[in-house]
Amino acid sequence: MVGHGDRVAALSQPYQAAVQAAARRHGLDEKLLHAVVIVESAYRPEACSVAGACGLTQLMPGTAADLQVQDRFAPEENLRGGAAYLAQQLVRFGDVRLALAAYNAGPSHVARVGRIPAIAETRQYVANVLDCYLALAAGRRVFTVRQCRAQGGAL
Repeated sequence: MVGHGDRVAALSQPYQAAVQAAARRHGLDEKLLHAVVIVESAYRPEACSVAGACGLTQLMPGTAADLQVQDRFAPEENLRGGAAYLAQQLVRFGDVRLALAAYNAGPSHVARVGRIPAIAETRQYVANVLDCYLALAAGRRVFTVRQCRAQGGAL
């Protein structure tokens, strides 16, 4: 029987090179971009949130337009945009936790409070991405947030 993690692992395969290229282009750690994709979409390019964020890196329409991403469902274009946006937040905030919070809650919100906002979803998002990043950095094969939480232990 094939489990959910196995299905997600299979989904991730076509995007390995595109994640690597987008991360390299924007000076990101490839594992961090993979962690964002795991948490945002579990490698489903057709994924959309109730808020309207879509694609592998869950770009909002306005953010995608700002980043010149014309098709949020096109994996390489979405990854390029998501990597650019994450890199912008890392430069702006100089801290991976704040950058991830800005990616999730919006940079103006993080800038206004000067820390990770007291929003449960955002705090959980930051923890999940860091858990996935730490698990990937340790060489573990993780493809779901559940696997990351079990093996990462960031917070």
